[in-house]
Amino acid sequence: MGKLTVAITQMASENDWKKNCDKAEKLVCDAARQGAQLILLQELFDGDYFCIEQHTRFFKNAHEIESHPTVARFAALAKELGVVLPISVFERAGQAHYNTTVMADADGKRLGIYRKSHIPDGRGYQEKFYFSPGDTGFKVWDTAAGKVGLGICWDQWFPECARAMALMGAEILLYPTAIGSEPPNPSYDSSSHWQNVMRGHAAANIMPLAASNRVGREVAPDGRADIFYGRSFISDYQGEKLIEMDRVEEGVRLQSFDLAAIGELRRTWGVFRDRRPELYGSLLSIDGKLRFPAT
Repeated sequence: MGKLTVAITQMASENDWKKNCDKAEKLVCDAARQGAQLILLQELFDGDYFCIEQHTRFFKNAHEIESHPTVARFAALAKELGVVLPISVFERAGQAHYNTTVMADADGKRLGIYRKSHIPDGRGYQEKFYFSPGDTGFKVWDTAAGKVGLGICWDQWFPECARAMALMGAEILLYPTAIGSEPPNPSYDSSSHWQNVMRGHAAANIMPLAASNRVGREVAPDGRADIFYGRSFISDYQGEKLIEMDRVEEGVRLQSFDLAAIGELRRTWGVFRDRRPELYGSLLSIDGKLRFPAT
């Protein structure tokens, strides 16, 4: 892939599927009209962030991928506009449920799914109640916009995720997100930390990165609330922020990259050539202790 124009989006969502999808579709159309080839919507954009608390009634919003109304609508939109469009949804698969992204190519073809690997569990973000840990492994798709690697929200805090996708051939990293206030400590603002950890992934793997977050105050049925801080951004291959949205705005932002030139630069660095996988066995355990030889 040569030149790529990528778009981030940012919006508030509510408990109304049609309103959310109408708003997201408008953002995608706006981005495509401005020349975007790859457009990133936020995590679970088609509904409110129901994971603030544990309520069984939200399971009814999950659908199998083949019959998921959000997937059908936005895959058709990708085809209509000729854009690559990751589609973040609540998936039901048999008795299991996943936080899943479907990658729709520019012809509307569904290239496959990625199920969120790292599932958080904390006040205001009780995702383990709703989602099983993903079983797809990390994914990189060869799309009309280039080779795209994608992690979902909490995945972005794990450098192993980004490095795995880079090793699999990714040319750009994407992170659809839903993050904001910390209910146990409302004065704590993690937004700069959130950005910086991903900027490190971009710099360490020498490739651009885009993250789309939601905005707005969302209230669970029991009255607890999360305030999502936006600050969606795009960084270059050195981790420098090129585009950043503010904490409340809804809209789109675009940035262009020469992926071929960045790929040439990446090959001149030794960060992949000089890797020593045989020394990284401690990464294969939770506590860092080797229990078997690395192979």
